Amino acid sequence: MSWCTIESDPGVFTELIQQMQVKGVQVEELYSLDLDALDSLRPVYGLIFLFKWRPGEKDDRSVIKDPAPDVFFASQVINNACATQAILSVLMNSSEVDIGPELSEFKEFTRTFPPELKGLAINNSEAIRVAHNSFARPEPLIPEEQRAAGKDDDVYHFISYIPIDGVVYELDGLKEGPIRLGSCPGGQNDMGWLRVVQPVIQKRIERYSQNEIRFNLMAIIKNRKEMYTAELKELQRRRERILQQLAVLQTERMVDGHNIEAMNSSLLEINAGIEAASEKILVEEEKFKKWRTENIRRKHNYIPFLYNFLKILAEKKQLRPLIDKARQKAGKP
Repeated sequence: MSWCTIESDPGVFTELIQQMQVKGVQVEELYSLDLDALDSLRPVYGLIFLFKWRPGEKDDRSVIKDPAPDVFFASQVINNACATQAILSVLMNSSEVDIGPELSEFKEFTRTFPPELKGLAINNSEAIRVAHNSFARPEPLIPEEQRAAGKDDDVYHFISYIPIDGVVYELDGLKEGPIRLGSCPGGQNDMGWLRVVQPVIQKRIERYSQNEIRFNLMAIIKNRKEMYTAELKELQRRRERILQQLAVLQTERMVDGHNIEAMNSSLLEINAGIEAASEKILVEEEKFKKWRTENIRRKHNYIPFLYNFLKILAEKKQLRPLIDKARQKAGKP
């Protein structure tokens, strides 16, 4: 039961989450640890951090080897699945997220399991594995061989940061348990837990040389289109109430210049808000459309097209000159 490698991309992660029947969330890539950037995304259910893993790296922080049942923590026992496991670490620990029937049943079934058994349960979950492997790259010629990474290979790893019951945790499936980072009285909609996480991630980045830029930080957040749609509906309801009040004043010929002026001012403000919310919804729709197109291209098998294209070039005796030209350009005989 092999698991493919998947790209660290918000469109990939969002579709993966949707395929696991989770509702009302999406993934956004962060380009800065600036608190204002994080604040604009609230509520943030959790953060997923990708970094270059270095074997033997020392970490003196204490881990919780026997986490409470309310904290879903699974040891990583599957090659290539750390991205999906990091996503699950956030989803399974987010009480505000509708994780759907499949993951809800899985969470309840594994509730009392130790981390090692939770990891094995993920490996044995067909629903999770099928969703993950839906992003497998087509390999029609030579199947991808599973091998251990060598000393010269770059290995990347995903970990999660999430607030659970007033405590901020780092969840790393390669460790024996969660790491407590600090307390946060507020929940996932509060900036407190993000202020705790920010210096932790910054410190981890600073441990690498200045030439190492291969980091990736993504946030699992509430679905933006749903938020903006709810905002739009509320503004439309407020506009309708004001229009009704104005109609009553005109019908009854009640002249209250100050009141009418205030209502017209509110109406202008609401109309501006409706326009802004509508534009945000269109931006989100375009973004999801782009993600769908990119994911289709990721999954598509281009080998038959390339094979027939090269075959046609060979039949027209155009392939050899192109090969010779490419070799000359590369400086090869």
